[in-house]
This record gives sequence, structure tokens and C-alpha cells, in this order.
Amino acid sequence: MFWEDFKKFAIRGNVVDMAVGVVIGAAFGNIVKSLVDHLIMPPIGLVTGGIDFSRHYVVLKAPSGPGPYANPEEMTKAGAVLLQYGQVINNLVSFFIVALCVFLLMQLMGKLQRKHEEVATTKECPECAMTIPIKAVRCGHCTAALKAA
Repeated sequence: MFWEDFKKFAIRGNVVDMAVGVVIGAAFGNIVKSLVDHLIMPPIGLVTGGIDFSRHYVVLKAPSGPGPYANPEEMTKAGAVLLQYGQVINNLVSFFIVALCVFLLMQLMGKLQRKHEEVATTKECPECAMTIPIKAVRCGHCTAALKAA
């Protein structure tokens, strides 16, 4: 009984569509991360004097071992507690890029849907003012002869 119900649930179209969406979303996330890390943040860093935002942090607790440390990951492994606000900046930029891409995609889908909806499938009978199919040559309500579409 349980497996039968689970099979019905898993095979339904909505679950499969959602799974496809999650997979595509993950791939899209990787593309956006690469876009931010390799194309957007380097020019921003250049404009701001070579700043790499991902390497900006505040030390809340110093590492217990002796330094020097090459990067925040080494400091964290040595017991440091860091407030990595630069990574938050990178993640915010990534979020805004994803949001912009989704917005543009939804705008495009809206335009395509409006074009699809604008195609008329009905017309009004000139005799009785009832709605009839656009290809009708005779009104189904009043039987008036109509011009061909």
C-alpha cells in the first residue's frame, strides 16, 4: 500500500517538473557563481583598488596557533572565529544577478504568453451579437450567413 501510494506520488507530473526545476536551478546557480566570481567581481575589485571582497573579514577570536595564515580558511582551521562580510557581499551580488535573470526570464515569458493570447479564436456575429468561432461561416445561434474568415 505504501509503495503503491509513493509510486503514484513520484510519477505525477508535478513532482517530475519540480525535480527538473531543481536540477536546472542548481546548474543555473553554478553558472551565476562563475559569472560573479570571474566576470563581475574582478572589474569591481579593479575599480575599488584591487579589493577581493571574498577575502574581507573581521577577526572575532584570534587563531590559537602561530601564523602567518595565507587565507581565512587556514585561520578558521587554526581555531579563529571570523566574521566574513566580504563573502556576504559576493553572495548578495550573486543573488541580485539571479533575481535579475529570473525577472528578465519572466518578462520574456509574459510577452510570449501575451502574444499567444492575442490570437483571436472567436468573433461576434453581426446579426445577433453572440460569440462564435472565428472560422464559422454561419452563426450557430441565429443561423445568419457570414463572410468566410
